[in-house]
Amino acid sequence: MNTYIGARALTAKPSSIIRSDYSAFASMCHEMKEPILITRNGESDLVVMSHEVYNDMIDRMRMTAELMEADLDLHAAPAIPASQVFSGLRKMVYEQVHS
Repeated sequence: MNTYIGARALTAKPSSIIRSDYSAFASMCHEMKEPILITRNGESDLVVMSHEVYNDMIDRMRMTAELMEADLDLHAAPAIPASQVFSGLRKMVYEQVHS
């Protein structure tokens, strides 16, 4: 049984797999490098993943949030014509050289 989250299917395993052979289940989590859906009585119950996969997911979420914030900041800032920016830079360089 596979359940879709977004465009990706999660591998589904019954909860009994954890009780019957935790070591094999843990190894599978590490090898698959993706979340695994745990079902109970045929219904979706939990999503389990290795610590490495969890950390990678959190890092991607943080990066996405930072990029979204930067994008909002970029769109909120007033646009300055390039000629004005370079003029200001030339003035700063001139003042540094001649001071």
